Amino acid sequence: MVSVPRLVIAAPASNSGKTTVATGLMAAFAARGLAVSPHKVGPDYIDPGYHSLATGRPGRNLDAYMCGTDLVAPLFAHGSAGCDLAVVEGVMGLYDGASGQGELASTAQVAKLLKAPVVLVVDASSQSRSVAALVHGFASWDPQVRIGGVILNKVASDRHEALLRDALDESGLPVLGVLRRAPQVATPSRHLGLVPVAERQGDAVDAVRAMGERVRAGCDLDALMALARTAPALPDAPWEPAYAVVEGPRPVVAVAGGAAFTFAYAEHAELLTAAGAEVVVFDPLRDEKLPVGTAGLVIGGGFPEVYAPELSANEPLRRAVTELALSGAPVAAECAGLLYLARELDGRPMCGVLDAEARMSERLTLGYRQAVAVSDSPLAVAGTRMRGHEFHRTVLEPGAGATPAWGMHQPERRVEGYVQRGVHASYLHTHWAATPSVAQRFVEHCRVR
Repeated sequence: MVSVPRLVIAAPASNSGKTTVATGLMAAFAARGLAVSPHKVGPDYIDPGYHSLATGRPGRNLDAYMCGTDLVAPLFAHGSAGCDLAVVEGVMGLYDGASGQGELASTAQVAKLLKAPVVLVVDASSQSRSVAALVHGFASWDPQVRIGGVILNKVASDRHEALLRDALDESGLPVLGVLRRAPQVATPSRHLGLVPVAERQGDAVDAVRAMGERVRAGCDLDALMALARTAPALPDAPWEPAYAVVEGPRPVVAVAGGAAFTFAYAEHAELLTAAGAEVVVFDPLRDEKLPVGTAGLVIGGGFPEVYAPELSANEPLRRAVTELALSGAPVAAECAGLLYLARELDGRPMCGVLDAEARMSERLTLGYRQAVAVSDSPLAVAGTRMRGHEFHRTVLEPGAGATPAWGMHQPERRVEGYVQRGVHASYLHTHWAATPSVAQRFVEHCRVR
């Protein structure tokens, strides 16, 4: 049984202030000495970085589309083990989920799977009494979603606050916090959302501290904690990444990190370790060599387009990556990793493992995908079905090699990515917790080299 107190922070729509409130609550409760477990609904990689900074724990995603509804509660239990409180930041509007698939992957669905009370963050900047109708609609839309209170954001004045509170008195839902209009906390954005924590360092620390102070001053933390404690125990056993005990040497799996490669799920490293690998993180912006003894390479997502000059200038590492890939070693590359392995990115030389060129595009490619492995690779046997997510403003030409990585089934039928020698490279982000055999197969291929 899992009995961690928990809250889901949701909103009627995007840009209502969920990230500020959720991150601020994490920081404020952590400042009280509580062990706070941070979570994010959906495939987002950037918000969890701020969550991790606020709590000192890995930010973890709860994605009902990629991992399946049955894994949401076990993954939550795994991440929140031993904590005093869990805070789950929602995605988009409360009831928005995977396009055309009802409630699937919505914040509302995750709240129901976790049996967690929801705190609704409302942008009140352009309304007064109408806020009650808005809140009533969201609270009554799905009786299984328990909205336990409201935090009002962007409130203009004492008079405005009084009008909003009077209106909400009729709704029966308590106001758990009021945040006044203020200059936005310094969390700059660019083409894929907020700038990741790894790129901002001290500025990110200051931003999280400011969120915590703002929320602590404007919210009733005691009432929020009391609401979190109303969440019932969950019967789900925690997700467990461990396989059978692995004997013998542990092959080194190098995992790209640093400011250019910040998109990663914490469970991937845990799965690789459980499968018998020694996971070593390196920074392609600074390290001129791969970790000693590297038998396999994982290059996840991030922003290589922002750091193309620096990545290109690190010729010794590019050469080492190319030599490893040409030797047949297992290499798993997603999105940013795909671009790094290409011949060039925006005209700048990259590793040249793939005979393809990448460039920035005005078009955002975004959405969940259903995919099937086209051919055998160190990640998957041909025919393996997985769900994933695309999120990029770049184009790779050609988009698929002679042996593609995936056949896509939604939203359109196409092939995508590259499988050559030991390389599996694709735009598709996947969550290995849904198919742990991926990590096990990858490590086995590393071990036999």
